[in-house]
Amino acid sequence: MLERSLNALRIDEATGRPRSFVHMAALALVWLTFASSGVVFSEPCPTDGLALGLMVLLPVIGLVRVPKLLALFLLVSASIAASGLVSATFAEDTSKAVTHTLVSLFLGGFTFTIAGFIAIRPVENIKLIFSAITVAAVIAALAGIAGYFSLVPNAEIFTKFGRASGTFKDPNVFGPFLVPPILYAVHMALQGSLRRALPPLMLAGLLALAVFLSFSRGAWINLVVSAGLYLGLSFLTAPSNGRRQKIALLAMLCAAALGGVVAGALQNDSVASLVKERASVTQSYDVGPEGRFGGQQKARALILDNPLGIGAAQFSPFYHHEEAHNVYLTVTLATGWLGSGLYLIMVFSTLALGLRQCFKRTPWQPLVLIAFATFAANAAEGIIIDTDHWRHFYVLMALIWGATSASAVRASAGERQRISVPRGVSPSLAGARIGRLQTHGPVAG
Repeated sequence: MLERSLNALRIDEATGRPRSFVHMAALALVWLTFASSGVVFSEPCPTDGLALGLMVLLPVIGLVRVPKLLALFLLVSASIAASGLVSATFAEDTSKAVTHTLVSLFLGGFTFTIAGFIAIRPVENIKLIFSAITVAAVIAALAGIAGYFSLVPNAEIFTKFGRASGTFKDPNVFGPFLVPPILYAVHMALQGSLRRALPPLMLAGLLALAVFLSFSRGAWINLVVSAGLYLGLSFLTAPSNGRRQKIALLAMLCAAALGGVVAGALQNDSVASLVKERASVTQSYDVGPEGRFGGQQKARALILDNPLGIGAAQFSPFYHHEEAHNVYLTVTLATGWLGSGLYLIMVFSTLALGLRQCFKRTPWQPLVLIAFATFAANAAEGIIIDTDHWRHFYVLMALIWGATSASAVRASAGERQRISVPRGVSPSLAGARIGRLQTHGPVAG
């Protein structure tokens, strides 16, 4: 898949000329960074080193565009981290709080870099990233399935608590990570005939099985919400009735396939038993003063008493036996009221920008639908789990901000070109010149 992805990028569609070796090497590094993003046994993870390299390389060789919108994002992200550093001065374990906050700052900087990278070539670069993440997802899913059914020696390293975790340390992160590639596979199925749709749908089925075997209630809900949003928005924004009919048919096929995957998995007694256990609304560890909900009550009390926060990564070691399992509470504890407010602004701004992009007729609109649907589901899942260091959450954020920045640049260039069109030049010729100024590639769906 790497060779196919890079072969399509050897020629710059804006200029029609071959890209330089340095440019191609940078694109290969981008692909490798995201293709390795599914290996998260610990923090920092292998992909973080590659990501740090991209944060240096891409701006240096001119593969990052920084419009005003992205500068604003960077300011908000840095301000959240600054609030975290202030909160760290009140921490019981200052070094741990500072380290956690610096990781958050790193993730914000990486988001900014990737958003700027996408702003230059939205369609090409989003496809490159999604193709790499899909490879990472397949590797993680195969590991999780093989581990759950003990198909390989030492399979237990790919499971946790009897649940598939693949190449992740936590099944609750493993499951949601697979959701964007599932939607990307569905997107690919929409691009051609029904016969050509079979391979990507089989891929989506494989990944959906892995999500199911994670036995993460959050991941299950994440998949259902993401798929519902994606298919619904795809239907609403489809350019023709024929396209809508195809989406409706594909939605029914996906629902039937998902039902088949679940029914098949339930034939295994251990699967059926664990599903029965996990399907309840609450678990034994959720209730009581020492349960999840009790911990969240403690977190709220601490927030009211500590406007500047208590420092990152302090709640479970010193106040409760586990994390708050609510990213909005966790961020408030880590950064104080100010940092929490800025984090909420960042999340809701991303949702607003993403939704607006979903209804803009751009070449990258179909790809933004994937990013928005999955980001919205992850933002909602944050109510029941800590997502503040989920790498794929920040990647989805980068896709939305990058696409929005590209739209702003495109509109600005179009306006300048409209104003400067000489008398006697036809609008179609002016439009062609604008098209050459933009480097967004063909329509993605």
